[in-house]
Amino acid sequence: MSIARPGVRIIPIHGKTPKIHDSAFVAPGCTLIGDIEIGADSSIWYNCVLRADVFTIRIGERTNVQDGSILHCDPPRPGDPDGSPLVIGDDVLIGHMAMVHGCVIHDRGFVGLGAIAMNKAVIGSDAMLAAGAMLTENKVMGARELWAGRPAKKLRDLDDAAVMGMRAGVMHYTQNAKDHAAAIDAAED
Repeated sequence: MSIARPGVRIIPIHGKTPKIHDSAFVAPGCTLIGDIEIGADSSIWYNCVLRADVFTIRIGERTNVQDGSILHCDPPRPGDPDGSPLVIGDDVLIGHMAMVHGCVIHDRGFVGLGAIAMNKAVIGSDAMLAAGAMLTENKVMGARELWAGRPAKKLRDLDDAAVMGMRAGVMHYTQNAKDHAAAIDAAED
């Protein structure tokens, strides 16, 4: 039996229904459609849209997708038999109003506020796509790299302090999601 998720629209399509781990937080106002899997202790914040109507969206554990973000994918087609699923690892931070489309974000990757990551782009482990940046198709960010601009280009490698800051952000959002879930439950009573 799945837990109640007040104010969340969960829409099956093409025989696929979103699968959300019981410990994951999905805020009111979100819409989740189709072939989505969300791992343990992850959080999808207010007014996000995750649309896996044509292919798959996979989100690991302790990952957060912040308010107003849009996640989508592209199907296999002639000339592109692999398609562009959206694959997001564990401990990933995705900032407010980001657009993440058919790419791969490795464990502990970071997508800044309002950033765009396009089909077949790759964000490496502990790498940061800066706020407002646009990572175009097929671009690959290595581990611990900071990329910025439109189109995004590598600025520099991240130092230990920046990496530790991102990890602290993951812990903050994991706890904050539990606080919001409790507040929503209390408001429903």
